[in-house]
Amino acid sequence: MTVLNCSAATCAYNVDELCSKGEIKVGGANAHDSDQTSCESFIERKEGSMSNSASSGCTTIGIDCEAENCSYNEQCKCVAGAINVGGNEACTSDETRCSTFTQN
Repeated sequence: MTVLNCSAATCAYNVDELCSKGEIKVGGANAHDSDQTSCESFIERKEGSMSNSASSGCTTIGIDCEAENCSYNEQCKCVAGAINVGGNEACTSDETRCSTFTQN
């Protein structure tokens, strides 16, 4: 499992910069830099929606990864010790990125 720090504060799964989803998917099959990746699991937190008070973020998380050119991708799984997902003002998954992406 990978340590995940998430700055996508507008994501419904974001709890104090941790992810409460349990497992995420990073997209960007043909990516050559982090801006060409995204968190496919991102769901925008709608204004006025109540958050689940029982929900808490996970310090480690499973990550399915489509970024074939990333050095941390082994058989479509992220093997980095820790990653950062960016997208502070994101409204869609396309506005997020895996900041840890490293080209092979």
